[in-house]
Amino acid sequence: MSTLFEETTINGMTLANRFVRSATWEGMAADDGAVTPRLIDTMTALAQGGVGLIISGHTYVHQSGQAGPWQLGAYSDDLVPGLADIAGAVHDNGGKIVLQLAHAGFFANAKLIGHPPVAVSDVEGLAKSPRTELTATGIQEIVDAFAAAAGRAKTAGFDGVQVHAAHGYLLSQFLSPAFNQRADDFGGSVENRARAFLAVIDAVQNTVGPDYPVLVKMNCGDFIDNGLSTEDALAVATMLVENGIDAIEVSGGVLTGGKLSPSRMGIHSQEREAYFQKEAAAIKAATGVPLILVGGNRSFEVAERLLDEGTADYISLCRPLIREPGLINRWKSGDRTRSACLSDNQCFGPAMAGEGIYCVTKEKEK
Repeated sequence: MSTLFEETTINGMTLANRFVRSATWEGMAADDGAVTPRLIDTMTALAQGGVGLIISGHTYVHQSGQAGPWQLGAYSDDLVPGLADIAGAVHDNGGKIVLQLAHAGFFANAKLIGHPPVAVSDVEGLAKSPRTELTATGIQEIVDAFAAAAGRAKTAGFDGVQVHAAHGYLLSQFLSPAFNQRADDFGGSVENRARAFLAVIDAVQNTVGPDYPVLVKMNCGDFIDNGLSTEDALAVATMLVENGIDAIEVSGGVLTGGKLSPSRMGIHSQEREAYFQKEAAAIKAATGVPLILVGGNRSFEVAERLLDEGTADYISLCRPLIREPGLINRWKSGDRTRSACLSDNQCFGPAMAGEGIYCVTKEKEK
């Protein structure tokens, strides 16, 4: 049996294999962020399909942090029963699931939140519409919101949480010189730029306790002018390990897109897969922490190589599992044909139209 199907443990959370479903925006929650039957069905299908660890869609922890419509929320105790339904459905089907905690910051949807988005810095030229620069009090309010949401995840029965600090969302914005031009204790050096992120981690850990898995997702680089460098990402990863983080999912790029965006198109060959593997290997070597690698993983052979070479401990996929929720079971059965995902990003279209995310290409082929 391939090492990809080994049983492993992350801070007491036992996983059946080394495949992870990376977070996305499903566009299936209710208007207020509540869980819906369709969202439960989506998570259930992933558990039934053999995914070792499911990471939920990005879940906003504060109403000022909502990125888009029909996004899952964890900002209120009223949402806990629905979240418990998701966790319960996954567990009933033999799976494990962590709740991804997020705040969109600069990229929050002003129409949905009812006011200008909050930002690390009100950087001239980055936005055509107003942004409100966070005060120290505002930062603490968001730190508290992450902690409270983590507590709700634990109450709801999730197996752990993942703090989202990638792709240009709020905590990623703190880390990035392109977004963070503050002159106080939260800006300047990489240690200062990491201060809010580490405060969130501390608050979350204090809320859930030492025996509850706390993961992070972070950029290995922003790949934009004056963005987070890989050198600084290594420094931040080292700080996270010193703070007792349980695993790091490595991604890269920001929401503004470009060739080096998080969800790249045209992953048609093994050479184009795992496009953050070089940076991930450096972070793994520097920290030794369990590393989850996302970004263009499409074939079993590449996944196995990444594991055997020590580049990553877990292989994370998203778009392939939108196309084929049962992909991991198919690979385990012996059919190692690469994912049928075409990396055309058409799956996001239905979600934007209010229909929920699904593989448009697959539907056309029926």
